[in-house]
Amino acid sequence: MITAIQRYLATAFSKDPLLSNAAFLRYWFSSVLNSFGAQVSSLAIPLCSAMLLNATPGQMSIVATCQALPALLFSLPAGVWLDRRRKLPILLACEIMQGLTLASIPLAWWQGMLSMPWLYVVTLIFHTCAIIGGGAEQIFVLAIVGRDKLIDAQSKFTMTDSTSRLIAPGLAGLLIQWLTAPYAVFVNAASFLLSAWNLRQTKVEEPAPVPSEKHPLRDIREGFAFIWNTPLLRTFAWGIGLWHMLFYGFSSLQILLATRELGMTPGWLGVTQMLGGLGMLASSMLIKPMTRRFGPGKTMLTGISMTIMAGFAFIPAIPANWFGSPLASAAAFAGLVFIYDCGVMLLFISYSSMRAHATPDAYMGRIISTMRFLTIAMGPLGALAAGAIADRYGVRTGMGCVGAIGIALAAALILSPHIRSVRPR
Repeated sequence: MITAIQRYLATAFSKDPLLSNAAFLRYWFSSVLNSFGAQVSSLAIPLCSAMLLNATPGQMSIVATCQALPALLFSLPAGVWLDRRRKLPILLACEIMQGLTLASIPLAWWQGMLSMPWLYVVTLIFHTCAIIGGGAEQIFVLAIVGRDKLIDAQSKFTMTDSTSRLIAPGLAGLLIQWLTAPYAVFVNAASFLLSAWNLRQTKVEEPAPVPSEKHPLRDIREGFAFIWNTPLLRTFAWGIGLWHMLFYGFSSLQILLATRELGMTPGWLGVTQMLGGLGMLASSMLIKPMTRRFGPGKTMLTGISMTIMAGFAFIPAIPANWFGSPLASAAAFAGLVFIYDCGVMLLFISYSSMRAHATPDAYMGRIISTMRFLTIAMGPLGALAAGAIADRYGVRTGMGCVGAIGIALAAALILSPHIRSVRPR
């Protein structure tokens, strides 16, 4: 039987060029580590704010603002810098810094020093590394797999992300409930450090950066000009930018809705988030056939509509004790999370593929970072506005405003010809 399994795996690996690529397999393993750790911290850090430090909606919105602010401050210089440097050393340094930054949360808790300002600073440093390291990561993946295999690689990443969403949130919820959230953050810190050690062993021929005597500001201006003169990228800039503004407003209030309005415990919250893993698994199976049949443009529009309707519009409408049962409310929350997470992956896999195909190699770092600046930079506005509305009128009202604007955005993007017209390749 063992021999038969070995033969099956050998056949599967020989048929798939990505699975016979040692550098891809090593990178994939690191992405699995980070994915599992991220699922733990995505619950643990907001719950540190909401349950241990009794954060207000306004304070939760500041945390979300600190997540988006590095895109505004550092995306543009990071893009120019990435185009002039090899990507692997930058990726390693960022992952090590992220691991050490997360480890400071439980250390501060044990010393009695953890506070909301501490979480603001940690969030700001962590997401600054994410902006720089994330840009390096996207270019590094292209060096490993090439443009033609990018969607295939992304579908594999989505499959493992969905597996982590099936397992990690439930374990995280139980871990947080039994041991408190700061202990759970150690899991994510360890995953980043182990991932950096693993990536250090990767052997891949990175193309040498193109030497440039240009002033960095000129490179930044050329990145903006390229996006402005490319109708598809220009549409992405305003469309994905507005989506991120709504996303950060939604995210800043989602945990408060679940814990304070719907009465969900960390354990129940972890279990409902596991349905998001099934949604991501569904997207990993849907993305390739949908892209072949409808093209990445219509696939992206499907994904963004799912996120807006299931997430932004319907989640804040879930009643507490639906049909007289908090379990029914939790089930509705879980079902909408399934649709929402499926939509998120359809949206961003299609978007990243279309952006890569529209960008020459020499501009890749600048375009990735400039698009991050143009899209994520509006996040603080959405987080602060949603927090202010929630402080004054309540969490549901703040999230309801996000949903109403989201429906208008979905309609505008569906009517845009530049995304709809991208055909199957």
